[in-house]
Amino acid sequence: MHISSNKLNGTGWRRIAKATQCSFQGFKAAWLFESAFRQELVLCALLLPCSLILKQSAFHWLALIISLLFLLFAEMINSALEALADSVSLEHHPLIGRAKDMGSSGVFIAMVIALLVWGEALWRYML
Repeated sequence: MHISSNKLNGTGWRRIAKATQCSFQGFKAAWLFESAFRQELVLCALLLPCSLILKQSAFHWLALIISLLFLLFAEMINSALEALADSVSLEHHPLIGRAKDMGSSGVFIAMVIALLVWGEALWRYML
């Protein structure tokens, strides 16, 4: 039985292709409009080869990489939240301010996680 769908992005492989296209547009927008994302992406690109030196095991290497990806993820979500909030109003509003602060806190948590994971790897490497 075939069920029709009115989804704008289609179904099946077309939906996957459209979602992939939207994802790349999101990366492009983050690169063009978000300096924090650019800075963090460059940092991740610099740290990625270092992970091969610092890793103690395959799982350890995975933790190093995941901590970097999580930082980029948090920044992307924060940037999306800020763009959405700014599209609603550029004037100060307590709830919009709270949402932006909470998004920023999410990025801070991701940075702390990355610092802990990478700090531990550096500590082990130095011993």
